[in-house]
Parts: sequence; C-alpha cells; structure tokens
Amino acid sequence: MGSRQERHRSDHDLVPLAALISRELRNEKMEKPTVRYGCAAQSKKGEDYYLMTTDCQRIHGNPSSAFSVFAIFDGHNGTAAAVYSRDHLLNHVLGAIPCGLGRDEWLQALPRALVVGFVKTDKEFQKKGLTSGTTATFVIVDRWTVTVASVGDSRCILDTQGGAVSELTVDHRLEENAEERERVTASGGEVGRLCIFGGTEIGPLRCWPGGLCLSRSIGDMDVGEFIVPIPYVKQVKLSTVGGRLIIASDGVWDAISSDMAAKSCHGLPAELAARQVVKEALRTRGLKDDTTCIVVDIIPPDNTVQPATPPKKYNKLRSLFFRRNSQKSAGKLSKKLSAVGIVEELFEEGSAMLAERLGSEDSNGPSMSGLFICAVCQVDLAASEGISVHAGSIFSTSSKPWQGPFLCADCCNKKDAMEGKRPSGVKVT
Repeated sequence: MGSRQERHRSDHDLVPLAALISRELRNEKMEKPTVRYGCAAQSKKGEDYYLMTTDCQRIHGNPSSAFSVFAIFDGHNGTAAAVYSRDHLLNHVLGAIPCGLGRDEWLQALPRALVVGFVKTDKEFQKKGLTSGTTATFVIVDRWTVTVASVGDSRCILDTQGGAVSELTVDHRLEENAEERERVTASGGEVGRLCIFGGTEIGPLRCWPGGLCLSRSIGDMDVGEFIVPIPYVKQVKLSTVGGRLIIASDGVWDAISSDMAAKSCHGLPAELAARQVVKEALRTRGLKDDTTCIVVDIIPPDNTVQPATPPKKYNKLRSLFFRRNSQKSAGKLSKKLSAVGIVEELFEEGSAMLAERLGSEDSNGPSMSGLFICAVCQVDLAASEGISVHAGSIFSTSSKPWQGPFLCADCCNKKDAMEGKRPSGVKVT
C-alpha cells in the first residue's frame, strides 16, 4: 500500500522547492509568533497520552514552513487506542493533504484532511481487533492560525488578550448533546442510563451496546460504528496580540469550568500555567480521573513573555462585532468567539456525515496512471472499483452519486455502518 500511495503522490504536478519557498516568503505578511508550551499531568488510571511537537514542516527543509502540533488522547478500556492515535494520527492527517500547496491552500485543505486522518486512524486501529477507545483533541498551530479537531470530551479553549474565553471544541457527551443523542438513535444505537437491581437508573446517559458515555471516539469497536470518529473541526486566526490555548482531558473539565481554568493561570508562563490548572482541578475535585493539561502561548515576536492581563467582564455588545468568515458553519454547536480584532473564524463544521465532510469536489480523481484514489485510506483504485462517497446517501441529496470523492469498498462499508445503513462489520472475538 505504501508504494501505491507514493506512486499517487508522484503523479501530481511537482512544484520546484525554490518556487515553494519563494511563495512562502511572498505570503509572509507578518512576523511569526513565538510558540511556548508546557504540560502537566496527574495519573489515576494511566490512560491519558499526549503529543507535543514544534518541528513539523509543510515543505521539507524549509524552516519558514514550520508548524506545531499539540494533542491529548484520553483512553478508556485500556491504553491501546490512545497510544495508536498518538503515534499515527498526525501522519494520517498529513498524508491526506495534496503535495505542492502554498500556505493558504494548505490551511484550507487542513479541515478536510483532519476528517480523513481521524477516520483512517479509527479504521486502521480497529483492524487490530482491540476494544480500547480514546478521545482525541488535536491542535495544529501555524503562525497565527489555529486549527482544532476533536472527538469525545477532552477540550481546547482559547484565552485572548481581551479577556474573552472561548471553546474551540464541542463535548460529545450523550448526557449534554441532544443532537448527538438523536443521531445515535437514528443510526441504530440505544441511549439510556445504567439500570441496577429493581430497575433504578443511575449515572449519565450511555450508548448501548457497550455503555459508552460518548457519541464520538476513535476505536471502541465493541460499541458499534454509530459511535463515529468524525471530528468537530474549528479553525481560527488570531491577531498579532496572540493568545493562550488550554488543552486538557476531562479530569480537568469535570472539576473546573473553562473560565476558571483560564483565570487560575493568568500571568504564568506556559509550563507553570499547565501545572496550576491541574493543581486547581485536583484542589476542587481530587484525583478522580487522569488529569492532563497542555498550555500553549502564541506570543507576538516583540514580547519575550506572555503579558499578564487581568480578566475582564464578558461584554455582550462586543461579541456582536466579532468578525465571522466561515466556509461552513455549525454555529449552534459552540460559543461565539467574542473579542473585537482578536479572533477571526475561518472554518467550523461538526456534521457526523462523512459525505458532507468530504464534499463533492473531485479532489481525488484519476491520477496519471488512470487510477482513482480512495479519499480515506489513500489506496489506488481502478475506475470500476471506486464508489462515490455520495452513492446511496440520504444525507447528500444535492450531490450526484457518480461524482467524487471516491471510496474503496472497505471504506464505503465503514461509511454505511457509521450512518446506520448496515450493522457494523467488525466482530469482537
């Protein structure tokens, strides 16, 4: 499979490295910010894993194309899914982005690539036959642009200079998300609480079979494929005053609110801020769960430390002037970002339908070899083998079933299972 994928990539029109670097320099309209980060964790079950890397490059050998990745994976029913996602999700995302793109094009391609990367990671992990699952909150920082993809209930928040705290993720908890409850039941799952002796219901809403409290995750092959790996994705652009990201597992968010987490670490450098958030969560609730926090400061180049700004009261009038420039928006799913001149929303989408997320662009049409490419697993397909992602989909009435993107038979079966059109093909032995 690897060699076939390499052939596909080599079929694309190649752009000389010098031309790419020149394009990067022309597109650089403001100086790159400094990215500083820190992490802190307290373990209860040992199922939280994280990823922090600042040396990724869109163009190999060109430092000006560098970007950073930060992620938290909160595993359950074992660590296997969290470890696998930590080790493979980034490569699966990058593998779904066409070669030779400039920075702006690369950022525009990123939301779709994140969807593909999450689904491919889930599909490849399920081949192992393990029943572990994990949340995933995956953050890419490219200069002033922040792109976040998430499944589950780990969370990423943005604290800006204006004192506004905004959530860049949506919690996929059945207890709190009515839209997800409706989707799961429509796809064949059952939602209810745990019943004990005498018929008494206890605890949060769960999906049956399996008893998972989440509606989206990676792994969890024993629960049913209506628990989908399709992430909520949000992309925002900060102004040159920068901002602070707080990424944490539910061990933090079950103890303290987003506002409390941001307030607790105001004025501290990233490493100390992460420790302080964990400390505050433990002080409030105790060590009831794995508790992990990553703090990322995006700092203007003329500042050596993150300025300490006292928190301001939320001003509803200011939020009315927040600039919004979304290609596709699922605005009901999250809070409006609310600081004038601080944040511009570039993209937001939370649909759980793969056909909607991959779109109708013929972005994986025939290569020079005459083969098609599966939009998810990136394997070569003969023209007779490719199945349109829109074929037979009741959710994509505006698209023609003979248009791309195309899927292999295996990925098409997974798509159908996630939409409840057939039982999951994965059996646990």
